[in-house]
Amino acid sequence: MSVEAEKITRLYGRQKALDGVSFSISEGEVVALLGPNGAGKSTMLKIIACFLQKTSGRASVCGYDVDEQQMAVKRRVGYLPENNPLYTDMYVREYLMFVAGVYGLGRNSHKRVDEMIGITGLGDERKKTIGTLSRGYRQRVGLAQALIHDPEVLILDEPTSGLDPNQLAEIRSLIKEIGRQKTVILSTHIMQEVEAVCNRVIIINKGRIMADAPNREVRLLNRAARVIRLELDREADLEGLKKIEGVADITVEEPFVYRIFSNTPRDIRPDIFYYAVSKGMIILGLEQQSESLEEVFREMTRQ
Repeated sequence: MSVEAEKITRLYGRQKALDGVSFSISEGEVVALLGPNGAGKSTMLKIIACFLQKTSGRASVCGYDVDEQQMAVKRRVGYLPENNPLYTDMYVREYLMFVAGVYGLGRNSHKRVDEMIGITGLGDERKKTIGTLSRGYRQRVGLAQALIHDPEVLILDEPTSGLDPNQLAEIRSLIKEIGRQKTVILSTHIMQEVEAVCNRVIIINKGRIMADAPNREVRLLNRAARVIRLELDREADLEGLKKIEGVADITVEEPFVYRIFSNTPRDIRPDIFYYAVSKGMIILGLEQQSESLEEVFREMTRQ
């Protein structure tokens, strides 16, 4: 496993930022810590990156303990914090050379800096001062410094916060490409981020894990696997519909329009059709939908 966390708890005074959080992440996964502001995402990432001590529990990166073997962990982790602190008066290449020196890359520094400039698309900006760059390019510089020592695990805290739509697309594409070679953990509260970049989602709220599943399956962790939108010519007998095998719940979207939540992988639309026909109702619409990640997120993090 690249990253393991077991019953991690972190207290700030009497407040629990994390409450018994456990998960493991394999090599090559791109995982989102998805949760509302204050859920504990950044705290968890800082613990993994050895920037913050846990109150209790155990965590390791590539088999190295985050408390007992911090230097070994830091060699294997690249970390881009949310506020992306940079020396704005330094030139891009100058700054990356400085970071390479901090990591002790020695004679390999020039080659590695050039590689990072190429990978992150900073070629035209390399001779500019960081302070003159747009936020999108500053994020690229942050990614370059996080990757310069070729870490096995890349940790990104809200990597696209404050970016415009074009910058969002560029950074997301870059993260996805990086994820082909490295384990990536990113925190976000933006559902589109998860859909675009990640292959696994860990939903966290109030310091606790609410769901943990591959991106394509996370919707199944909610009350239903599928959503069927049914439109009739008149009011339905909800109690009768609920007796159909596989129906988990029904909500009224508008008069004569219903959302039927199914908790089975079997397609229950034929059963709904025959039920409506047996009651003499005319079906104006019968459409199978997938419950969106946003709907799942809102339900699982509802106060």
